[in-house]
Amino acid sequence: MNSTTRFKLSTMMFLEFFIWGSWFVTMGTYLGKNLLSNDVQIGSAYSTQSLGAIIAPFIIGLIADKFFSAQKVLGVLHLVGGVLLWVAGTSLNFDGFFPFILGYMIAYMPTLALVNSISFKQMKDPGKEFPSIRVFGTIGWIIAGLVIGWLNWEQSGNLILTFKMASVASIILGLLSFFLPDTPPVKKGEKTTFGEIIGLDAIGLLKNRSYLLFFLASVAICIPLAFYYNFTNPFLN
Repeated sequence: MNSTTRFKLSTMMFLEFFIWGSWFVTMGTYLGKNLLSNDVQIGSAYSTQSLGAIIAPFIIGLIADKFFSAQKVLGVLHLVGGVLLWVAGTSLNFDGFFPFILGYMIAYMPTLALVNSISFKQMKDPGKEFPSIRVFGTIGWIIAGLVIGWLNWEQSGNLILTFKMASVASIILGLLSFFLPDTPPVKKGEKTTFGEIIGLDAIGLLKNRSYLLFFLASVAICIPLAFYYNFTNPFLN
């Protein structure tokens, strides 16, 4: 992998998780203080992540895998997502906020798989090359939180700016995506079954002991994470 490709992929990963970290952690505080939402409404807003993840395979299976290059799908989803985030941040109440954040998560969740697909396609040895690319995503998430803290947006009641910051970053990544290395659809011209679209063929991977342990650990960690994201930030504030 040449240095230009490495820089593009690293920037892609940085922005991918900078966007998510910009608004997701503090959304509970924003909803409670700015939109006067109750706990059930806050929980409903966070449930959009799961709904987006359920719908994501249909977008990947039907569009990115068969018809369009992954980087183009990534670009369109982030451009659409940037607009949805901006509108969500300007909503005056929870009923106006929820449809836009749901639409955003449906657009965003497929991008988590797309950035990996684009990265792996450019690598000769993913086991060695991917970690040094993916770590920029973690750095992006951390820096997003530090920026919010440095600018004192939580204490000053300006958390609406987190959505605007994420929106701008999403649009930047959307535009950048069209300049990423080409990642053509891998199943173009092939017939795709409904089982493949929803991932039933992946169940066979559970026969591998290491993958089974990874799967069970991932499911288990998502349970406390659901409570953590919803209410830790409001509690600490």
